Amino acid sequence: MRRLATQIHLTVVAVLVLFAVLAGAAWLHGPGLQEEKQLARAIGATLGDLLPAAGRPPAELQAALDRLARRFGIDAALFAPDGGRLAWSGTPLPLPRNDFLGAHVALASGRGLSLVLRLPDGRLLVGSRPHPDRRHLAVVAVTLGLLAVATALGAWPLVGRLTRRLERLRLRVDDLGRGDLDARAPVEGRDEVADLARSFNRAADRIQQLVVSQRRQLAFASHELRSPLARLRVSLELLAGDAELKARAAQDIRELDGLIDELLEASRLEARPQAEHREEVDLLALAAEEGARVGADVSGTAVVVRGDARLLRRLVRNLLDNARRHGGDGPIDVRVEPLLPAAPGAVPPTPRARLTVGDRGPGVPEDERERVFEPFYRPPGVGETGAGYGLGLALVRQIARAHAGEARCLSRDGGGTLIEVDLSA
Repeated sequence: MRRLATQIHLTVVAVLVLFAVLAGAAWLHGPGLQEEKQLARAIGATLGDLLPAAGRPPAELQAALDRLARRFGIDAALFAPDGGRLAWSGTPLPLPRNDFLGAHVALASGRGLSLVLRLPDGRLLVGSRPHPDRRHLAVVAVTLGLLAVATALGAWPLVGRLTRRLERLRLRVDDLGRGDLDARAPVEGRDEVADLARSFNRAADRIQQLVVSQRRQLAFASHELRSPLARLRVSLELLAGDAELKARAAQDIRELDGLIDELLEASRLEARPQAEHREEVDLLALAAEEGARVGADVSGTAVVVRGDARLLRRLVRNLLDNARRHGGDGPIDVRVEPLLPAAPGAVPPTPRARLTVGDRGPGVPEDERERVFEPFYRPPGVGETGAGYGLGLALVRQIARAHAGEARCLSRDGGGTLIEVDLSA
């Protein structure tokens, strides 16, 4: 918001400067300019009477110009209509620029300010103070500076109040983006900022209603699904028929139960994208425990990260299940290694650990590697009953991001797929 406050202040000062320029232009080109021209002609006629006429001896002209220069305390020069210098007193002054030659009176820059007067006979009289009084310019500069400061100070309360309200609104938007569905912006005043706060609150109310409704429906659906699954499980235990059919039905029930767990976990992570329960977790030990379940080859260095142990275990388990499902009968390799030490206050956080799980399956085409993290994505050519990606890898990425990390799908040397997860928590 400091940038907005600076922009408003600069706008106020720019408007003030523009007003001064326009006021000066109006004064120069206003109705009073004709009267000033008439006054200049009168002054030029008077000085023309005081100075010898053209054609008089140079000494007489020089003496008259010296008297005029002493009386006004200036350097003076008299030029012929064709630009030739006729006489001067003090420092020789240059001929005025061409744009001054047609004027009756003008102020020229150079040695301070010079007054240029055209006499009735066409001659030009130029006068300039040899040592211009700089105190007047300093007073003007100080006055303009004080005016700018007063304008800025006068605008500060309004600018500060506006930017503070916008800052409070921005903080509430950030809170909502972090998953705080109760975040609401204070409504202050009756201007456009207050209207914006009311619009934000209405949108937040609607979002909260939709999310709560979605969570409620998901919870109801999960409950309704688990009840018949439990009854089916009991029925299978009592079934004394085909053992193969019973095994397939039991496997289907386990997959449905796992899918329900993943749906609930995904819903919780969407509502709270940051891991809430943090503790020190030995990532290598966790990978070894889960790797033993599927016979994976686990290696690397012990790395302790702070995170949610339950979520990290789910991450490792999903990676291993994915490798077992899509890697065929080939070996599953798991490696844990430390990365750069965490830099204090680094944004984004510096990764601290890397977990890689590789298989020797057919691999994933390069243009499909990002899509495997989409929920329920199935690669081309895989039917409804084929091996899809479900929610497993989608949850892996969600859990990695909940620990300030990221998950990537890469190709593996020698064939296969490598899932790489960096954790910064």
